[in-house]
Amino acid sequence: MTDLFYAVLYQPLLNILVFFYNVVPGHDIGVAIILLTAFIRLILWPLMGQSIKGQKAMQSLQPKIQALKEQHKGDKQKLAQATMELYKAEKINPLSSCLPLLIQMPILIALYWVLSAGLKSEKLDLLYPFITNPGTIKTMAFGFLDLAQKSWVLAILAGAAQYWQSKMLPMMPPAVKGEGSKDEGMAAMMNKQMLYMMPLMTVIIGGTLPGGLTFYWFLSTALTGLQQVIMFRKKT
Repeated sequence: MTDLFYAVLYQPLLNILVFFYNVVPGHDIGVAIILLTAFIRLILWPLMGQSIKGQKAMQSLQPKIQALKEQHKGDKQKLAQATMELYKAEKINPLSSCLPLLIQMPILIALYWVLSAGLKSEKLDLLYPFITNPGTIKTMAFGFLDLAQKSWVLAILAGAAQYWQSKMLPMMPPAVKGEGSKDEGMAAMMNKQMLYMMPLMTVIIGGTLPGGLTFYWFLSTALTGLQQVIMFRKKT
């Protein structure tokens, strides 16, 4: 773990989680993770909003892309050039749907270390001076779910949330060969992978992780999907 990663992500997340653990009634780690997830989503809301706007723009651009296909029928090179020029004119990045996953990964890695080792009593000396050291973190959430242990139920919930969130993303049309088609083809491939492979991978990976991390993954993905629903329904 590099010093930058430690200072920017790991230690702040540990301290925020312990702060929520200290203030919630009953010191429930499950409720603390819910509050931490909501806190992170609130911070990322503007950035994720820009990504979702790009996805919505891609959806609305499909009629123009179909029109270009008719205009340049039989000339794949001109079609590819015209398509990329359209993206530039509309200021749309066809790979924008990948941004949420890229944003999530460093946070997931940091939370993995926090939830797998950081909550041990000997690690709590890393708390900031203004954060009360609870001495011991109880990993039992809601009275029945041990978030220090693996949970296939949470993994399946996380995978279902991933599929729901990915299902709302606009699918790219099949890529055409020629200059400028590389990004379009990559975007189409990434969209298909996110729709089918990502939920499956979420279940497989989530089932091997501490339940607390899988619980965060489920909550974060569900909140991302909710943000997409809200923004996709806006007229502007």
